Amino acid sequence: MVQIAILLYQGMTALDAIGPYEVLNAVEGRELRFVAKEVGPIVTDSGALVLGATHSFAETPRPDLVLVPGSSHATAQTMADKETLQWLREVHPHTRFTTSVCSGSLILGAAGLLEGLRATSHWVAMPMLAGFGATPCPDERVVRQGKVITAAGVSAGIDLALTLLAEIDGEDAAKSAQLMIEYDPQPPFDCGHLSKADAETKRRARKALTMAAMTPRELLAFPAVMMTRFKQALARRRRAG
Repeated sequence: MVQIAILLYQGMTALDAIGPYEVLNAVEGRELRFVAKEVGPIVTDSGALVLGATHSFAETPRPDLVLVPGSSHATAQTMADKETLQWLREVHPHTRFTTSVCSGSLILGAAGLLEGLRATSHWVAMPMLAGFGATPCPDERVVRQGKVITAAGVSAGIDLALTLLAEIDGEDAAKSAQLMIEYDPQPPFDCGHLSKADAETKRRARKALTMAAMTPRELLAFPAVMMTRFKQALARRRRAG
């Protein structure tokens, strides 16, 4: 039985977790857990949708697969959360795959798990990856480096999950799951990547994302995040000589 732990935290983006969940749940032989510091309700970034953590960190010490979602306004808070980072550090040596969606890769970075690796994230978060010793890959939707797999923003979590399913159960299982959820993207607009969007679309999107992120709790978390980045950079310099 493959145990899959999907991290939940207050203010996370629902689709980052639920998109992969629907794919990974399409095949039998899975124990899917929504994991948080404590069992209970998790309010997502919209404030209108509540998910439920089924298991605590203490109850999930050795999952086979970990998936870390991102957030529009709680990424920095989670990057500064010592319990979350410690759990990721403790389970990572035992996982078959450690993965992220969207700005969840920054949380992996804050835990020290991306150093020396290629990685991707949401386009807004992309510049921060280098601060954690990773090489940003802005033109790749899913990036695999050994057992660490990162996905770009939000909807890329479905692509990540199909990639994982192919690795765990084979391409036939992944293809069946893709058909079961009828994942056949045909968007009405071709502006889903920075390289395709015009200047005004970029401006409006960036403004909306910036306003969403400017919550008092998120802003207060940034000093702790910057200290983490500083300590990791210092450790890299020491190792380099």
